[in-house]
Amino acid sequence: MRIFTEEQVAGACREMAVADLSNATIGEVLLVSQYLERTTGIPFIRMDQGSPGLPVNRYGVEAEKKALDAGVGSQYPAAAGIPELKQAASDFIKAFIDIDIPPLNCIPTTGSVAASFGAFIACTQRIPGKDKVLFIDPGFPIQKSQLRVLGIGWKEFDVFSCRGAAPLKEKLEEMMADGDVAAIVYSNPNNPAWISLEEEELKVIGEAATRHDAVVMEDLAYFGMDYRRDLGKPYRPPFVRTVARYTGNYILMLSSSKIFSYAGQRIALCCISDYLFHKVYPALAERYRDAGVFGQTLTASILYMITSGCTATTQYGYAEMLRRSVEGEIDFVEDTREYERRARRMKDIFVSHGFRIVYDRDVTEAVGDGFFFTIGYGDLSGEQLVVELMYYGISSISLGTTGSRQNGVRACVSRMREDLFPVLDERLRLFENEHNKI
Repeated sequence: MRIFTEEQVAGACREMAVADLSNATIGEVLLVSQYLERTTGIPFIRMDQGSPGLPVNRYGVEAEKKALDAGVGSQYPAAAGIPELKQAASDFIKAFIDIDIPPLNCIPTTGSVAASFGAFIACTQRIPGKDKVLFIDPGFPIQKSQLRVLGIGWKEFDVFSCRGAAPLKEKLEEMMADGDVAAIVYSNPNNPAWISLEEEELKVIGEAATRHDAVVMEDLAYFGMDYRRDLGKPYRPPFVRTVARYTGNYILMLSSSKIFSYAGQRIALCCISDYLFHKVYPALAERYRDAGVFGQTLTASILYMITSGCTATTQYGYAEMLRRSVEGEIDFVEDTREYERRARRMKDIFVSHGFRIVYDRDVTEAVGDGFFFTIGYGDLSGEQLVVELMYYGISSISLGTTGSRQNGVRACVSRMREDLFPVLDERLRLFENEHNKI
């Protein structure tokens, strides 16, 4: 027995102007689930939007209040960021990744979305003929939406069937053979699959980037949240894995949204290697009538045109959280470990009712538990499963919208509450009973 009828779901789609629920974006699924919940009073199991589900970090809030009281709100912040944040970012990267990026090269952006938007522009304009972006999928759908806005083309492949050094190298060479790839993009840990690229794979990506003169845009939105290893101790191994050990062509995007539950303040960092930051590109100089220095062009001629800098108080808040993490006063890995516990419990419930974990392994070990996981059921496509789960009051997004070629959906654990675990179990029992009849 379904929780919602086909008529109710179809009506919600009409009211929210969602043309095709099976291929809906995160925002569209969110609208439909919220509408059904609001109009029926029946709570949803919300696995759609990856919004933090933990309290905001209090140190950031206190630092912002202090900065506002000090009067920083009356002045425009510098486009390159306040010195306190730039230094804290450099120290944080050294403490938890063990690589050196000077403070100059750490640029605050209004979320990693702004960082990728600006970086896509700079990377695809720096060398004539190199104008495409290569996605190692599955990935964050909004980044492809950004390219649609910008009119930039892309290539993509699902990493599912080419894990490990040799298969990944072969695939990268195939995708980059035409010489038109300007940038390579992926998240690690991955949204939506929660897979983590291993050292040998990052080495292959870095070497390919150097060989083909492409910039790796490494999205570290879930920084340190591979809970299989203790990554929360400053200046102590193990350090967070990164392509930065294997190429000078990289940009790290470091967000405050998940690791500090600071999503509402829209603050992130675009951290550029020293090699790339200072490299001169004649094509950039001609277009922007500046010196053509990559880092300066990206900061002053591109990012500033998008957001005119980041809110000053938010920069002070982020700087304080980074500083306290480096000094060991904040353990952001332990603070977010609740996501690991939620994922493990949710996975167990899904598997007990006949679902499978789609992206279930890295190269050498089982995939970890964290902010996201992926599930499939029988021979249902991801598009079919999104719709079927909606009838049972469970919202998700199809893996097809993330560039995946696998059948299944993405599940986010952030909105799960203690009182909803038995509800999830009961709804999946109904789902299983109904689908076993087929």
